[in-house]
Amino acid sequence: MLAPRGAIRSAPKRRRFIPVAPVVNTDCRGIMLVYLGAATITFVLVAGAHILRSAYLEIESARRAAGPNASGERAGPGLRTRDHERLSLDAIDAREIEAAASAINSDAGAAVKRAADIIFSVALLTFLAPLILATAIAIRLDSAGPIFYRQRRVGRGGAVFNVLKFRSMVTDAEADGPQYAEIGDQRITRVGHFIRRLRIDEIPQTINVLRGEMSFVGPRPERPEFVAMLENEIPHYQSRHLVKPGITGWAQVKYEYAASVAGAREKLRYDLFYISRYTPLMDVAIVFMTVRVALFGLGSR
Repeated sequence: MLAPRGAIRSAPKRRRFIPVAPVVNTDCRGIMLVYLGAATITFVLVAGAHILRSAYLEIESARRAAGPNASGERAGPGLRTRDHERLSLDAIDAREIEAAASAINSDAGAAVKRAADIIFSVALLTFLAPLILATAIAIRLDSAGPIFYRQRRVGRGGAVFNVLKFRSMVTDAEADGPQYAEIGDQRITRVGHFIRRLRIDEIPQTINVLRGEMSFVGPRPERPEFVAMLENEIPHYQSRHLVKPGITGWAQVKYEYAASVAGAREKLRYDLFYISRYTPLMDVAIVFMTVRVALFGLGSR
């Protein structure tokens, strides 16, 4: 329709173009992130299930291979033992243990174990960083003394090093000399009871692992004062020093806290089984089993 003569024509309206592409791109990015997250979670679950299954098959194979060198009595509260999970000290061939330890300490074996040590330690420190900070604050507020505690332990080849732990006892706990912790030990602080039950006091030993003094999985390092006594009392005890000690181990997930020569003898049977039957997947299985032991406070004092 024509406008009347003399009328002012209004400027033609311009069409507004809505920028569709960025909106579509944003939606696509969101969808992609959702799918990527779901795929990652699925991958982790499937991979975790595969690792657990493989580790279980490895341990079952080791149990069958152990044959007659085992007995099936119950160990500690909540910790059941089965046949083929520990060796008989009377039937051990020291040369076989030494050969197995040599394989673990070989260039290839040590490289695999060292890689696993670093991965497990960094993952633990990263995942539990808030818990580590909270524990340090709780120890500081609960009792007088340092947050961390250093103690001499025996490592591979009999080398002595200082293990690092969260302090769980009063500062003068060993004024009368080294001694095992007992049930209801009065030297343990309030926070100490909690962190020992859940194995939180052991977390700083990841620093020892990163330094190369320990492995993440292996026989627990013992104090020099006790080692001298136990080597005289228990046959093959020195064989546990053929490999690096660990934060956790086969004996820790299968047996209770040992505070006697008899207990140390039983744990040695598990330690030597671990050395003789070691595989990387067995280490993975022990790490998962350690989570169960820690969560339920099994075998702690």
